[in-house]
Amino acid sequence: MDKSGMDKSVRSFGSQDKLRKLENKDSLFLCVIATTLTSRIPGITGAGASPELTDYTPAADVELIAHGAPKCLPEIPQTVVDGGAAPTPAVITKASLEMADIPFLVADAGSAVKPGLPYVNINDKQGENIVTGKAVSNPLEIFNKGIILGKTLSKLTDHLVIGESTPAGTTTALGVLEAMGYEAWGKISGSTPENPHSLKRQTVEQGLETAGLASEIPLDPFQAVGTVGDPMIPAVAGITAGSTVPVTLAGGTQMTAVCAFLKEAVENFDFQDVSIATTIFVATDETADINYIARQIAPIDIFAVDPGFEKSENQGLQKYTQGAVKEGAGAGGAMFAAQLKGVHIDDIRLKTEELCREIF
Repeated sequence: MDKSGMDKSVRSFGSQDKLRKLENKDSLFLCVIATTLTSRIPGITGAGASPELTDYTPAADVELIAHGAPKCLPEIPQTVVDGGAAPTPAVITKASLEMADIPFLVADAGSAVKPGLPYVNINDKQGENIVTGKAVSNPLEIFNKGIILGKTLSKLTDHLVIGESTPAGTTTALGVLEAMGYEAWGKISGSTPENPHSLKRQTVEQGLETAGLASEIPLDPFQAVGTVGDPMIPAVAGITAGSTVPVTLAGGTQMTAVCAFLKEAVENFDFQDVSIATTIFVATDETADINYIARQIAPIDIFAVDPGFEKSENQGLQKYTQGAVKEGAGAGGAMFAAQLKGVHIDDIRLKTEELCREIF
């Protein structure tokens, strides 16, 4: 492994032992996709050019990773900020996986638009708007199917890296964390420079009140997801619970909701072989605090990768350093996995720039 590349670009919030344990292991990257009607709320997410187009974002993300272009949309998903556009983080994931020759799989946990590629079906139905208080109708079924997938995939690899693409997923993560009694108000990240904390909180509180559960907190994890969550959370939790190999959760503050779900759903769950890998943009987000949330759950190792986009000539990638996008489609974890195989972060950035020139 290229130690200099890893040490300079990865910030560790936890044990260095985990890095040594993951060295030289073969990785498999799984992206779990899902949508909810929560993403249709104006202003709640930047993961799409319009609220309606967020239904297409997860499918387009994984199509870009697999094919180099989306099949379900005529244009690539981008986050529009300050008159410009930042490319989907799926392009970072694609660059990382290609350079490290890491196999890529997709699991559908409940997306409105199905991707034009082979995928594992965990759940067909997308989530509802959480203001209804009836967000996910079958969280236990999704969790149990995830366990089966986790058991299977861990026989195919030494290290399972799980990313996600779920528009408005930070809002549903906030809902699940708060519904289970964790302190997460104002601590969840977002895809835009101006994090809409008030709108997110209002949306979560409305869902809990509509369900008549605002005074019943803490809820059990399945009730929390069923009321104000999304299908991705029990799916990724189940896959992680079923795995017999180390798991890296490739995502930002949404993955803390997965960890909280695991802690409450699985008695005496051991986080020894579970870590979170994200981007430096999430780890240093002044509008959020991933470490504060994680500390409430367990001693979870968090690794944050800095792709050095301030050095990039691509204006869209530079917008990441200004608070746009931050994370998604497992970008941080994909870079992390590539570096574990010896790929230097500078090469990942250059490959990302090359793909941006070709794709956009």
